[in-house]
Amino acid sequence: MSEGIIRKALSGFYYVDDGEGVFSCRARGKHRHNRLTPLVGDRVRFTPLEAGAGALDEILPRKNEFYRPAVANIDLLVVVASQAVPVTDPFLIDRVAAIAASRGCETLICVNKCDLEPGEDLARIYERAGFPTLRVSAETGEGIEELRRSLAGKVCAFTGNSGVGKSSILNALEAGFGLATGEVSDRLGRGRHTTRHVELFRLSCGALAADTPGFSSFDVDKMEPERKEKLQYSFREFAPYLGTCRFQDCAHIKEKGCAVLEAVKAGEIPRTRHQSYVRLYEQAKAIPDWQREKT
Repeated sequence: MSEGIIRKALSGFYYVDDGEGVFSCRARGKHRHNRLTPLVGDRVRFTPLEAGAGALDEILPRKNEFYRPAVANIDLLVVVASQAVPVTDPFLIDRVAAIAASRGCETLICVNKCDLEPGEDLARIYERAGFPTLRVSAETGEGIEELRRSLAGKVCAFTGNSGVGKSSILNALEAGFGLATGEVSDRLGRGRHTTRHVELFRLSCGALAADTPGFSSFDVDKMEPERKEKLQYSFREFAPYLGTCRFQDCAHIKEKGCAVLEAVKAGEIPRTRHQSYVRLYEQAKAIPDWQREKT
């Protein structure tokens, strides 16, 4: 029996890399009975068979897992955004970053297309919130070397709304990849979905990086629900103020004596970040109790 990492999942086959080769594996029936679906990024044990085939025997314990995008064991989630067409709604970034925080995963904000629109306003929001933030251009190469250094040795996933240039950035990071990219629709102001499945690619800097299908505002509203009580801990810039509000059970929405609201008013917390928190809190409140028990 050998160990490896799932680099691609497609049509019921799991492509497992053991460091020396890639094996096309089928999962044994016990995974279906256990209702455990293998994910890209899973560390697994498998039995090599003939002609590069294999049987997936065991999924090793995960340190985290996501279902939008469908990946596991991610060290760094790179949220790609843009202030050029298509313009990224900060809420999309905040929703994904909150999910990453709840899964114990670091987040890097990558503002692409800065050759078309500098993106300084968007970058400043996340710099102030304490996120590592880069402005890059897949077209000119600006910021790509710094991004490469940030990824070195990590298992990463690139995510973001359609058309922001995730595949283009990976192509810029690694010459010869040639991943399919799509033009942005002038009429709709959004990109075509060029990535149809999740796949981990090996980079020369020692990273494994996943290009994931893009999402829309509708998609992000359907991402994994969180408990409203835990949501405050997913906003890192709230941390200095938690526990200092007048009321112990403060929701940080409109309560008197709320230290978070005072920080927003004083400009210490970006207003758009708090607006996203309120929107996510209201969504979390609407989760039925039976569903909340699963989160």
